[in-house]
Amino acid sequence: MSPPREQPRGPETTLSGVVERILWLDEETHFTIAELAPEAGDKVIILGNMTGLQCGETVDVSGHWEQHHSHGPQLRVRTFSSRLPSSVHGIRKYLGSGLIKGIGKTYADKIVAKFGVRTFDIISNQSGRLREVEGIGPGRAKSIKAAWEDQKALREVMVFLQTYGVTNALCIRIVKAYGQDAKKVLTSEPYRVCREVEGVGFKTADKIARNLGLPTAGPQRVDAGILHTLEELEGEGHSAFPDEGVLEKATELLEVDRAIVHDRLRRLQDENALGVLDTRGVRLLQLRPQENAEKSIAASIRRLIAMPSGLPTIVADKAVEWAQSRAGFAFSEAQSAGVLMALQNKVSVLTGGPGTGKTTILKALCDILSAKRTRMALGAPTGRAAKRMTEATRAPASTIHRLLKFDPAAGGFTANAENPLAVDFVIIDESSMLDTKLAAALLRAVPGTAHLLLVGDVNQLPSVGAGNVLGDLIESGAAAVTRLDTVFRQGARSGIVTVAHGILHADTSPPTPVEDPTKLDFTQDIHFVRVDDPEACVAMVTKLCCDILPKALRFDPLRDIQVLAPMHKGTGGIQAFNQALQVRLRGPDARPGRIQTGDKVIQTRNNYDKLVFNGDFGVVLGQNEEGTLLIDFDGTRIELERGEQGDLHLAYAVSIHKSQGSEFPAVVIPLLRQHSIMLARNLVYTAVTRGRKQVILVGDPTAYAMAVRNASDSRRITGLLPRLRSDD
Repeated sequence: MSPPREQPRGPETTLSGVVERILWLDEETHFTIAELAPEAGDKVIILGNMTGLQCGETVDVSGHWEQHHSHGPQLRVRTFSSRLPSSVHGIRKYLGSGLIKGIGKTYADKIVAKFGVRTFDIISNQSGRLREVEGIGPGRAKSIKAAWEDQKALREVMVFLQTYGVTNALCIRIVKAYGQDAKKVLTSEPYRVCREVEGVGFKTADKIARNLGLPTAGPQRVDAGILHTLEELEGEGHSAFPDEGVLEKATELLEVDRAIVHDRLRRLQDENALGVLDTRGVRLLQLRPQENAEKSIAASIRRLIAMPSGLPTIVADKAVEWAQSRAGFAFSEAQSAGVLMALQNKVSVLTGGPGTGKTTILKALCDILSAKRTRMALGAPTGRAAKRMTEATRAPASTIHRLLKFDPAAGGFTANAENPLAVDFVIIDESSMLDTKLAAALLRAVPGTAHLLLVGDVNQLPSVGAGNVLGDLIESGAAAVTRLDTVFRQGARSGIVTVAHGILHADTSPPTPVEDPTKLDFTQDIHFVRVDDPEACVAMVTKLCCDILPKALRFDPLRDIQVLAPMHKGTGGIQAFNQALQVRLRGPDARPGRIQTGDKVIQTRNNYDKLVFNGDFGVVLGQNEEGTLLIDFDGTRIELERGEQGDLHLAYAVSIHKSQGSEFPAVVIPLLRQHSIMLARNLVYTAVTRGRKQVILVGDPTAYAMAVRNASDSRRITGLLPRLRSDD
């Protein structure tokens, strides 16, 4: 939802009152629509950028009245200030909003009935007296006091950061990191916050620092700018970057003399704050975690190759014959070679596109290993990919995070070099998704006598995290590789497979475009619906997801159909599709842009405490009075508290990157010329190959052709390839 258009202004009005309800909130812009109960008169609607506004607060607002065509008069707020409520009604409303953990509506009523207008003073200064309220014991009283202090710190941070465009979710993350010292750290060491709190960028910290008067060319700022430059490059997928490139980019960012940046860059290297790798006359710079991860991967690969196999005696040729007999058909030469490769080599890679027989090889290999009672571990980067792996092989598979058993208390994986997995063979599917850090953790946990097989499609988008692990391993020659490039008969009948391979071979012709989606022939599995502009595209995608596909194929719009879009913002972006689909599917109860019961969501950052990870899809089952959401993540029910919900986004539509490792019965892919900055061959290839039964492209055929033609080398710069080739 966007702010209503400006209306002619009347005289400025000032109101004071209690915030009764938050009707709508945009986390990024802080644009809020709320219902206000003034000290005198009827309730009114207020709207504007009101950072940290909470239900039950008493606010003083100034602004101008506007007339909305549907909702009548509303006050567009120019300035606002808030204070804790002083009336019994306001206090009850504030505590009952779920803002303070441990106090929902029921306990809010009880506490306010007991202490009245003294409630806040009691919680702040005499919290032990909360035990006088029925149902509140020492544990709950203590947790309410702690949550109250955290909320005070959060409020302080929100007020301080409201001019810097920091979202409420990010404020919560800062308070979680520093507690009651959050504001002190922000004002004394702002650049520390951008290093230590994920999501706080250099530019935000820089604004704070400049307002506080820190020197523009001081070491604290320049060092932070250099590290931020490397973090930005890491965000683009590079795990390393040439020092001259880092110098250029950091100088441009900082807008200070190049010599100053050069001096600090050398100083950081001398102090071992940066990783340095000299290769082929080029000096690569890295952040230390990336350097450590790459060194670990290279060392693990060498360790595995050097040690003898722990597999029981397997006559490989005979085993392949047995697997063919069990499967009931003869394997192709490449498929047989793939099975032999995995059995005869300690580290191997199997790569190929859809329909080329990867699943046949995996099933055969698992059958052979099971028959020999070999201890296997099957894993994939996402829950959906792991589930699909189990279905294909009939052997249990799990996500890599669960395979390695992350321990939140220890802050790391339980399975590691000191405590390796108790297995003889490790198979990882969707390996193109492995970033450097996750690959390093995985390989450290593989015992020296075990075999490792990485399976993936190198033509897909690279990992969301930095690195190019699968591609570097193939190019290095360190591992045995089988490439599958023949599409088998069962795949050749699939339009999805045919189109996917056409994309790889630069065939710019899309499936025959149609303009009337009611005439789609669903005996075919891939289609192109032509629309010319973003508004029409949003309407068409909504119609396909909510009407046509559910009626024609009995697909569940929530669980079976996924919209995959190239861009986030704009009329044809992910946000627009999410809003349209949410309103259409949730009906009159929908609060556009806000997550609520029944919504489809995606986790966008690893939450190791709750074991829910970046890219996991879920459906919101309910919400309690404290604001905690109960979410079904592919059969696992997880509770996420308010402070953890900033990493949760609507997922009726997601980016193509976020769909990696997942397959869906049906995918709908908007492709418009407005997406041109993002369109690339591997992007549309990845999107098309996410569909299992139906793929519908919606938009402009010329945009499809633009994407397929754009095979520009977006190669990632890493230090892994030279490290794999080195004998060091």
